[in-house]
Amino acid sequence: MTLLITLIGCLVFAVVAPVVGCLIAGVDRIISARMQGRVGPPLLQPYYDVRKLLEKENVSVNGVENIYIVCALVFTIIAGGIFFSGGNLLLCVFVITLSSMFFIIAAYSARSPYAEVGANRETLQVMAYEPMVLFMAVGLYLGAQTFDVRGIFALDVPIIASTWLIFIGLLFVLTIKLRKSPFDLSMSHHAHQEIVRGVTTEMSGPTLARVEIMHWCENVLFLGWVGMFFVWGNPLSILLAIAVIVVVYFLEIWIDNNFARMKWQFMLKSAWIVALVTGGINIAFVVFL
Repeated sequence: MTLLITLIGCLVFAVVAPVVGCLIAGVDRIISARMQGRVGPPLLQPYYDVRKLLEKENVSVNGVENIYIVCALVFTIIAGGIFFSGGNLLLCVFVITLSSMFFIIAAYSARSPYAEVGANRETLQVMAYEPMVLFMAVGLYLGAQTFDVRGIFALDVPIIASTWLIFIGLLFVLTIKLRKSPFDLSMSHHAHQEIVRGVTTEMSGPTLARVEIMHWCENVLFLGWVGMFFVWGNPLSILLAIAVIVVVYFLEIWIDNNFARMKWQFMLKSAWIVALVTGGINIAFVVFL
């Protein structure tokens, strides 16, 4: 029964997440434009861009690049299905990390110096945020006595009551996972920041479209992690979670438009320090107090 629920969750996520993620990307562009004193594109501009990419000829630098990207997209959908169907949070973390690995391997397979630099930076980003994500999973387990998301949602009080330091740490690395400045090292959604596109330099047409769809799904999943801290047994808590997600994402857009890109050394050091301080203290507090 659990497997069936997860499969249904994956199918629903595969349909709903790209739509929601596309709308989020459209809102992101509009708000960013207004912050910069511009009118900005229409809400559905991300959809128009992806549709145009899908209509182009499918040209790849080798025969495996597209396979790796498809695998990355599939594992992203599986991770989203696991989470939103109430499945195992730790498994969700491992699966989304596996998706990132396929994305990195796809860039390395191009044998391009620009793509390899982007892949190196993407690897550094994974190394930077992964400790905090693991601390999140462990901390939520200690607070709820289960890795199952449905168990966290069934608590009498929101899990943030005992994991608020972990939540702060998650917000810090969320900037990395959402590919926002100052930690958009491997690629940026702002065209004026890039002469060469980094990790997706050698990707075009339908392959690049799949990458964009994958990012939409990732954004929905990561924002779902944010909302998870505020959902408990009361159904109305879902509205609170949505409100927090809106505020957090607006804050991410503001940071993206007001901070210059940092060096990878600062990203790695700061992310690990934040993870050790917030995650370590919070877990110690839950275990010993």
